[in-house]
Amino acid sequence: MTYVLFADDHADTRGMVRDIFEASGYEVLAVADGSAAMRAVLEREPDLLVLDLNMPGLSGLEVCRQIKANPFTAHVPVLMLTAQGEIEVKVEGFEAGADDYLAKPFDPRELRARASALLRIVRREGDRNPTTGLPGGRAIEQELERRVLRGETFAVAYIDLDNFKAFADTFGFTEADRVIRETGAAMRAACNATGGPGAFVGHIGGDDFLLILDPAHAEPTARAAAERFRAVVAGVVGEQVVARGTFEGHDRDGNPRQFPIARLAVVILMVEPARWVSPTHLGVRAAELKRRAKQQGAGTLLTGAV
Repeated sequence: MTYVLFADDHADTRGMVRDIFEASGYEVLAVADGSAAMRAVLEREPDLLVLDLNMPGLSGLEVCRQIKANPFTAHVPVLMLTAQGEIEVKVEGFEAGADDYLAKPFDPRELRARASALLRIVRREGDRNPTTGLPGGRAIEQELERRVLRGETFAVAYIDLDNFKAFADTFGFTEADRVIRETGAAMRAACNATGGPGAFVGHIGGDDFLLILDPAHAEPTARAAAERFRAVVAGVVGEQVVARGTFEGHDRDGNPRQFPIARLAVVILMVEPARWVSPTHLGVRAAELKRRAKQQGAGTLLTGAV
Protein backbone atom coordinates (compact mmCIF):
# COMPACT_ATOMS: atom_id res chain seq x y z
CA MET A 1 0.00 0.00 0.00
CA THR A 2 1.25 3.48 -0.87
CA TYR A 3 2.43 5.31 2.26
CA VAL A 4 1.94 9.09 2.46
CA LEU A 5 3.51 11.24 5.18
CA PHE A 6 1.86 14.64 5.70
CA ALA A 7 3.05 17.48 7.95
CA ASP A 8 0.93 20.51 8.83
CA ASP A 9 0.54 22.42 12.11
CA HIS A 10 -3.24 22.89 11.65
CA ALA A 11 -5.26 19.98 13.01
CA ASP A 12 -8.23 20.62 10.67
CA THR A 13 -5.99 20.50 7.61
CA ARG A 14 -4.31 17.32 8.83
CA GLY A 15 -7.70 15.66 9.25
CA MET A 16 -8.95 16.80 5.84
CA VAL A 17 -5.83 15.68 3.95
CA ARG A 18 -5.77 12.36 5.82
CA ASP A 19 -9.37 11.73 4.76
CA ILE A 20 -8.61 12.61 1.13
CA PHE A 21 -5.68 10.20 0.87
CA GLU A 22 -7.31 7.40 2.86
CA ALA A 23 -10.35 7.60 0.58
CA SER A 24 -7.92 7.01 -2.32
CA GLY A 25 -6.62 3.84 -0.66
CA TYR A 26 -3.37 5.27 0.73
CA GLU A 27 -1.88 4.63 4.15
CA VAL A 28 -1.43 8.04 5.81
CA LEU A 29 0.59 9.36 8.73
CA ALA A 30 -0.18 13.00 9.61
CA VAL A 31 2.21 14.87 11.93
CA ALA A 32 2.07 18.37 13.39
CA ASP A 33 5.47 19.88 12.55
CA GLY A 34 8.69 19.56 10.58
CA SER A 35 10.69 17.93 13.36
CA ALA A 36 8.10 15.17 13.67
CA ALA A 37 8.20 14.73 9.90
CA MET A 38 11.99 14.24 9.95
CA ARG A 39 11.70 11.66 12.73
CA ALA A 40 8.99 9.83 10.82
CA VAL A 41 11.08 9.72 7.65
CA LEU A 42 14.02 8.22 9.55
CA GLU A 43 11.75 5.55 11.00
CA ARG A 44 10.04 4.68 7.72
CA GLU A 45 10.58 6.15 4.26
CA PRO A 46 7.33 7.39 2.69
CA ASP A 47 6.32 6.92 -0.93
CA LEU A 48 5.16 10.56 -0.95
CA LEU A 49 5.95 13.42 1.41
CA VAL A 50 3.44 16.29 1.61
CA LEU A 51 4.65 19.35 3.53
CA ASP A 52 3.04 22.57 4.63
CA LEU A 53 5.43 25.40 3.85
CA ASN A 54 5.08 27.36 7.09
CA MET A 55 5.34 25.39 10.32
CA PRO A 56 6.78 26.39 13.70
CA GLY A 57 10.33 25.23 14.36
CA LEU A 58 11.47 23.28 11.32
CA SER A 59 9.72 24.68 8.25
CA GLY A 60 8.55 22.67 5.28
CA LEU A 61 11.33 24.20 3.21
CA GLU A 62 14.00 23.05 5.66
CA VAL A 63 12.52 19.54 5.87
CA CYS A 64 12.56 19.40 2.06
CA ARG A 65 16.18 20.54 1.93
CA GLN A 66 17.26 17.89 4.42
CA ILE A 67 15.33 15.13 2.65
CA LYS A 68 16.79 16.04 -0.74
CA ALA A 69 20.33 16.40 0.68
CA ASN A 70 20.26 12.80 1.92
CA PRO A 71 21.23 10.46 -0.96
CA PHE A 72 18.94 7.74 0.36
CA THR A 73 15.81 9.90 0.60
CA ALA A 74 16.46 12.33 -2.27
CA HIS A 75 14.24 10.23 -4.56
CA VAL A 76 11.18 10.66 -2.31
CA PRO A 77 8.73 12.98 -4.13
CA VAL A 78 7.85 16.11 -2.16
CA LEU A 79 4.62 18.07 -2.65
CA MET A 80 4.58 21.46 -0.94
CA LEU A 81 1.35 23.06 0.30
CA THR A 82 1.16 26.77 1.05
CA ALA A 83 -1.28 29.59 1.52
CA GLN A 84 1.20 31.85 -0.28
CA GLY A 85 0.89 31.96 -4.04
CA GLU A 86 3.67 34.39 -4.93
CA ILE A 87 6.11 33.20 -7.58
CA GLU A 88 9.07 33.97 -5.30
CA VAL A 89 7.75 31.52 -2.70
CA LYS A 90 7.27 28.82 -5.31
CA VAL A 91 10.76 29.35 -6.69
CA GLU A 92 12.21 29.04 -3.20
CA GLY A 93 10.37 25.77 -2.76
CA PHE A 94 11.62 24.33 -6.03
CA GLU A 95 15.17 25.42 -5.21
CA ALA A 96 14.85 23.52 -1.93
CA GLY A 97 14.12 20.40 -3.98
CA ALA A 98 10.31 20.29 -4.01
CA ASP A 99 8.86 18.28 -6.90
CA ASP A 100 5.51 20.04 -7.07
CA TYR A 101 3.54 22.86 -5.45
CA LEU A 102 -0.12 23.31 -4.53
CA ALA A 103 -1.56 26.54 -3.11
CA LYS A 104 -4.21 26.58 -0.37
CA PRO A 105 -7.14 26.45 -0.50
CA PHE A 106 -7.11 23.54 -2.92
CA ASP A 107 -9.65 21.23 -4.50
CA PRO A 108 -9.34 17.67 -3.15
CA ARG A 109 -9.45 16.38 -6.71
CA GLU A 110 -6.37 18.41 -7.62
CA LEU A 111 -4.48 17.17 -4.54
CA ARG A 112 -5.26 13.57 -5.49
CA ALA A 113 -4.28 14.20 -9.10
CA ARG A 114 -0.96 15.84 -8.24
CA ALA A 115 -0.10 13.09 -5.76
CA SER A 116 -0.92 10.40 -8.32
CA ALA A 117 1.19 12.15 -10.96
CA LEU A 118 4.24 12.34 -8.67
CA LEU A 119 3.91 8.67 -7.73
CA ARG A 120 3.61 7.67 -11.41
CA ILE A 121 6.81 9.56 -12.24
CA VAL A 122 8.75 7.81 -9.48
CA ARG A 123 7.47 4.38 -10.51
CA ARG A 124 8.17 5.05 -14.19
CA GLU A 125 11.77 5.94 -13.42
CA GLY A 126 12.15 2.47 -11.92
CA ASP A 127 15.36 1.06 -10.54
CA ARG A 128 17.67 1.92 -13.43
CA ASN A 129 19.08 5.35 -14.03
CA PRO A 130 18.18 6.30 -17.63
CA THR A 131 21.51 8.07 -18.23
CA THR A 132 23.96 5.47 -16.94
CA GLY A 133 21.86 2.31 -16.86
CA LEU A 134 23.11 1.67 -13.32
CA PRO A 135 20.85 0.39 -10.51
CA GLY A 136 18.94 3.16 -8.72
CA GLY A 137 17.35 3.80 -5.33
CA ARG A 138 15.31 0.66 -4.63
CA ALA A 139 17.94 -1.67 -6.06
CA ILE A 140 20.62 0.01 -3.93
CA GLU A 141 18.52 -0.41 -0.78
CA GLN A 142 17.93 -4.08 -1.58
CA GLU A 143 21.66 -4.65 -2.04
CA LEU A 144 22.40 -2.97 1.30
CA GLU A 145 19.82 -5.11 3.07
CA ARG A 146 21.18 -8.25 1.42
CA ARG A 147 24.69 -7.47 2.72
CA VAL A 148 23.37 -6.77 6.21
CA LEU A 149 21.57 -10.12 6.29
CA ARG A 150 24.84 -11.86 5.40
CA GLY A 151 26.28 -10.46 8.63
CA GLU A 152 29.61 -9.39 7.15
CA THR A 153 31.21 -5.96 7.48
CA PHE A 154 31.15 -4.10 4.17
CA ALA A 155 32.11 -0.69 2.81
CA VAL A 156 29.90 1.90 1.14
CA ALA A 157 31.67 4.53 -0.96
CA TYR A 158 29.45 7.55 -1.62
CA ILE A 159 30.79 9.53 -4.59
CA ASP A 160 29.70 12.83 -6.05
CA LEU A 161 31.14 15.43 -8.39
CA ASP A 162 32.57 18.58 -6.82
CA ASN A 163 32.24 21.83 -8.81
CA PHE A 164 30.02 20.16 -11.39
CA LYS A 165 27.32 22.86 -11.62
CA ALA A 166 29.72 25.49 -12.99
CA PHE A 167 31.09 22.86 -15.40
CA ALA A 168 27.59 22.00 -16.62
CA ASP A 169 26.58 25.67 -16.94
CA THR A 170 29.67 26.42 -19.03
CA PHE A 171 29.81 23.38 -21.30
CA GLY A 172 26.10 22.75 -21.63
CA PHE A 173 23.60 19.98 -20.98
CA THR A 174 24.85 17.65 -23.71
CA GLU A 175 28.42 17.59 -22.40
CA ALA A 176 27.25 17.40 -18.78
CA ASP A 177 25.04 14.42 -19.64
CA ARG A 178 27.97 12.82 -21.43
CA VAL A 179 30.17 13.26 -18.35
CA ILE A 180 27.54 11.64 -16.10
CA ARG A 181 27.14 8.73 -18.51
CA GLU A 182 30.89 8.19 -18.85
CA THR A 183 31.37 8.59 -15.09
CA GLY A 184 28.98 5.67 -14.59
CA ALA A 185 31.10 3.62 -16.99
CA ALA A 186 34.23 4.72 -15.12
CA MET A 187 32.71 3.53 -11.82
CA ARG A 188 31.99 0.12 -13.34
CA ALA A 189 35.47 -0.13 -14.83
CA ALA A 190 37.13 0.80 -11.52
CA CYS A 191 35.10 -1.84 -9.68
CA ASN A 192 35.90 -4.46 -12.30
CA ALA A 193 39.61 -3.66 -11.99
CA THR A 194 40.06 -3.29 -8.22
CA GLY A 195 36.70 -3.78 -6.50
CA GLY A 196 37.01 -7.48 -5.84
CA PRO A 197 34.28 -10.12 -6.22
CA GLY A 198 30.71 -8.96 -5.77
CA ALA A 199 31.39 -5.21 -6.00
CA PHE A 200 28.18 -3.28 -6.63
CA VAL A 201 27.85 0.03 -8.49
CA GLY A 202 24.73 2.19 -8.14
CA HIS A 203 23.63 5.60 -9.40
CA ILE A 204 21.58 7.43 -6.77
CA GLY A 205 20.76 10.20 -9.22
CA GLY A 206 22.25 13.38 -10.70
CA ASP A 207 25.98 13.36 -10.01
CA ASP A 208 25.71 11.00 -7.00
CA PHE A 209 27.08 7.44 -7.24
CA LEU A 210 27.52 4.65 -4.72
CA LEU A 211 29.78 1.60 -4.49
CA ILE A 212 29.23 -1.34 -2.14
CA LEU A 213 32.23 -3.62 -1.74
CA ASP A 214 34.63 -5.41 0.56
CA PRO A 215 36.36 -2.97 2.99
CA ALA A 216 39.86 -3.92 1.78
CA HIS A 217 38.99 -2.82 -1.75
CA ALA A 218 37.12 0.40 -0.94
CA GLU A 219 39.88 3.00 -0.90
CA PRO A 220 41.89 1.60 -3.84
CA THR A 221 38.72 1.44 -5.91
CA ALA A 222 37.73 4.99 -4.99
CA ARG A 223 41.16 6.25 -6.05
CA ALA A 224 40.97 4.27 -9.29
CA ALA A 225 37.55 5.81 -9.95
CA ALA A 226 38.98 9.29 -9.40
CA GLU A 227 41.74 8.62 -11.95
CA ARG A 228 39.24 7.36 -14.49
CA PHE A 229 37.03 10.37 -13.86
CA ARG A 230 39.97 12.65 -14.60
CA ALA A 231 40.19 11.03 -18.03
CA VAL A 232 36.45 11.57 -18.56
CA VAL A 233 36.78 15.31 -17.87
CA ALA A 234 39.90 15.55 -20.02
CA GLY A 235 37.88 14.12 -22.90
CA VAL A 236 35.67 17.20 -22.71
CA VAL A 237 38.02 20.06 -21.83
CA GLY A 238 41.43 18.66 -22.82
CA GLU A 239 44.46 17.56 -20.81
CA GLN A 240 45.94 21.05 -20.57
CA VAL A 241 42.85 22.45 -18.86
CA VAL A 242 42.71 19.51 -16.45
CA ALA A 243 46.39 19.94 -15.65
CA ARG A 244 45.83 23.66 -14.98
CA GLY A 245 42.90 22.77 -12.72
CA THR A 246 40.61 25.62 -13.81
CA PHE A 247 38.51 26.65 -16.78
CA GLU A 248 37.03 29.98 -17.82
CA GLY A 249 33.30 30.50 -17.42
CA HIS A 250 30.84 33.19 -16.36
CA ASP A 251 29.30 33.84 -12.96
CA ARG A 252 25.61 34.62 -12.35
CA ASP A 253 26.18 38.26 -13.27
CA GLY A 254 27.75 37.29 -16.59
CA ASN A 255 31.27 38.22 -15.55
CA PRO A 256 34.13 35.99 -16.74
CA ARG A 257 35.97 34.10 -14.02
CA GLN A 258 38.04 30.99 -13.45
CA PHE A 259 36.23 27.92 -12.03
CA PRO A 260 37.87 24.81 -10.60
CA ILE A 261 37.66 21.65 -12.69
CA ALA A 262 35.08 19.11 -11.51
CA ARG A 263 36.58 16.38 -9.34
CA LEU A 264 35.30 13.40 -7.39
CA ALA A 265 34.54 13.74 -3.68
CA VAL A 266 34.45 10.38 -1.90
CA VAL A 267 33.09 9.37 1.50
CA ILE A 268 33.70 5.78 2.59
CA LEU A 269 31.62 4.29 5.41
CA MET A 270 32.35 0.94 7.03
CA VAL A 271 29.09 -0.78 7.90
CA GLU A 272 28.84 -3.21 10.81
CA PRO A 273 25.63 -5.26 10.30
CA ALA A 274 25.11 -5.53 14.07
CA ARG A 275 24.84 -1.72 14.26
CA TRP A 276 22.75 -1.31 11.10
CA VAL A 277 19.74 1.00 11.38
CA SER A 278 18.46 1.77 7.87
CA PRO A 279 19.54 3.13 4.46
CA THR A 280 18.20 6.52 5.55
CA HIS A 281 20.42 6.52 8.63
CA LEU A 282 23.38 5.62 6.43
CA GLY A 283 22.50 8.55 4.19
CA VAL A 284 22.45 10.96 7.12
CA ARG A 285 25.94 9.85 8.12
CA ALA A 286 27.16 10.09 4.51
CA ALA A 287 25.76 13.63 4.20
CA GLU A 288 27.60 14.67 7.37
CA LEU A 289 30.93 13.39 6.06
CA LYS A 290 30.22 14.86 2.65
CA ARG A 291 29.88 18.33 4.18
CA ARG A 292 33.22 17.86 5.94
CA ALA A 293 34.83 16.67 2.71
CA LYS A 294 33.63 19.75 0.83
CA GLN A 295 35.01 21.99 3.57
CA GLN A 296 38.42 20.39 3.07
CA GLY A 297 38.37 21.05 -0.66
CA ALA A 298 37.54 19.32 -3.92
CA GLY A 299 38.81 15.80 -4.40
CA THR A 300 38.81 14.95 -0.68
CA LEU A 301 38.38 11.33 0.47
CA LEU A 302 37.04 10.77 4.01
CA THR A 303 36.30 7.55 5.89
CA GLY A 304 33.92 6.83 8.75
CA ALA A 305 31.79 4.08 10.27
CA VAL A 306 28.13 3.26 10.79
